Amino acid sequence: MDKNTWIGFGLIAVIFVGFSLLNKPSKEQLAQQQAYADSIAAVQQAEAEQAAAIQATDQAAEAAPAETATADSLGAAEREEQLRQSKYDVFSRAATPRMPEDYILENEVLRLHISDKGARIHQAELKQYKAYGDSVNPLCLFRGDESEMRLLLRSRDNSRILATDELHFALQSRTDTTLVLRLMTDSATEWLDVCYAIHPNNYMVDITLQGHGLEQALAPNTTSLELVWNQLVPQHERGRKFEERYAQLQYMLPDGDMEKLSESKQDDKSENAKIRWIAYKDQFFSSVLIADSAFETTTVQSTPQKDRYIKAYMTNTHVPFDIRGERATGLKMYLGPNHYNTLKAFDAELEGDQRLRLKELVPLGWKIVSWINKALVIPMFDLFNSWQLNIGLVILLMTLVIKLIILPFVFASYRSSAKMRVLKPQIDEINAKYPPEKMQERQQETMKLYQRAGVSPMSGCLPMLFQLPVLMAMFWFLPTAIELRGKAFLWADDLSTYDAVITWGTNIPLLGDHLSLFCLLMTIVNIVYTYMNMQQQAMDPNMKFMKYMMYAMPLMFLFIFNDYNAGLSYYYFVSLLITILQTMIFRWCTDDKKLLAEMEKNAKKNEKKAQKRSGFMARLEEMQRQQQKMAREQAKAQQKRMR
Repeated sequence: MDKNTWIGFGLIAVIFVGFSLLNKPSKEQLAQQQAYADSIAAVQQAEAEQAAAIQATDQAAEAAPAETATADSLGAAEREEQLRQSKYDVFSRAATPRMPEDYILENEVLRLHISDKGARIHQAELKQYKAYGDSVNPLCLFRGDESEMRLLLRSRDNSRILATDELHFALQSRTDTTLVLRLMTDSATEWLDVCYAIHPNNYMVDITLQGHGLEQALAPNTTSLELVWNQLVPQHERGRKFEERYAQLQYMLPDGDMEKLSESKQDDKSENAKIRWIAYKDQFFSSVLIADSAFETTTVQSTPQKDRYIKAYMTNTHVPFDIRGERATGLKMYLGPNHYNTLKAFDAELEGDQRLRLKELVPLGWKIVSWINKALVIPMFDLFNSWQLNIGLVILLMTLVIKLIILPFVFASYRSSAKMRVLKPQIDEINAKYPPEKMQERQQETMKLYQRAGVSPMSGCLPMLFQLPVLMAMFWFLPTAIELRGKAFLWADDLSTYDAVITWGTNIPLLGDHLSLFCLLMTIVNIVYTYMNMQQQAMDPNMKFMKYMMYAMPLMFLFIFNDYNAGLSYYYFVSLLITILQTMIFRWCTDDKKLLAEMEKNAKKNEKKAQKRSGFMARLEEMQRQQQKMAREQAKAQQKRMR
């Protein structure tokens, strides 16, 4: 490093030292810088304190909701309790929300599910019957909200009406066949007991309402409780159209008169008179509410439904009730089949006005038809059915017995037709002699021929009139016979409904969406029988319209009976086959020549009788003229004496 370099470094150092001395702050500047530094530190400290405060606030805010929610929940519970007390009065504790308890009572034929909420039956199963298309599960009359029954309790100050289906009952006692549920007031010293009891092999359920010390809980003028009963009736059978026809609300007045609501449209009635029982029924099953004394001030309603339900029934009525608890209120509920003998058995030990007459729930036809069903058809059916035969064979045996009973009438009808047939040549001569323009003369000559031969055109109809009540009895009985339900025969898997051999998706007017095989066979056999009758009878060739009408009737039956149960169509099919066989036997045993000779012999006898009658009438007329002549002469003689 040379001398010039050192001189350069020295000058640079002098310059730096000189610049530092020239730029050195004064005492005032140093004081200002210290104050600025202090202010910066104060700001930073304030920011730190603010951040800490914000963090503390956030932490407090996070902790605050839990404390607020706890306070709010306590307030909501208190408000809810106040609302319950305001709404349910002394029954507020029974209105506390909780999961309902389910209790089961059952015997050999019935299983009931009873809920502690409302102490109501919310499901009823018939253990000996199966749902249609289900071979495992028992038939359920209703379940859940399909049936609602509640009592309406008027509060002590008459300001509120409390519904029991909103209140929970406590289990008081329980056995295999009985259940007692108790609705208690908040003081637990007043209560209402609802008692259920069932009996072995019985569809009847006993229900008892018993109060205790309710004078302070209910309105003091309470002498009855309002009862509301609503029920939806599900479709239980395949043939909805036919099931709707038999679904009906019925009730019985104390004098035994039966009242019914319309089965085809919405209908309602109000009764101020007492009612013994109210029935919600369909084709084969019923729910019947029965009062030990009577229901009072009742309104009932029936409304047709769609889809899976057939009808909606409603009842609003009143039952007697003693709030002091000295007398219990007795009710019964029948939940079971519309079986004639089962329903009839409930009257076995009752007399007079005490009889329930539940058997009227089974429609058996008009008075004379009903009498035939009760006296003949049902006992005969029960006898053959007790032999454990297939139900198809039972119907066949019944058909044979009925045909034997009405055989004399059928033979009389055939003989009358045979007489008309052998007279056909003479009738043809009369028709040829008198043209259609002289119809009156033709009819007069024809009637003279009938009189001489001792034949009446109506004689063939009268025997049919004697057969008609029996045929009508079977028409009413078979569609309502629950014994046919679920019973198979030949191709029909259930004789209580139609046996569709062909089905289609479109509903054809009058025919429906299917074709029933037994109905089709019945129609074919009926046409054959009509043809045989047409050949048997001597019909005026000019009455072609009547001939067409005779063939049209069997075709009409195809449309009428296509929706009916297969059991009825099967009965008519077999009955017509037997009738055709009888007709063939009668024809084989009847000699037309002998019958004509017999008729000619009778004609001669009738002519002699007519002559005798004419001679006798002539003498009788002569005697009357002589008496009248003598009376006139006596009257003239008396007038002369008076003058």
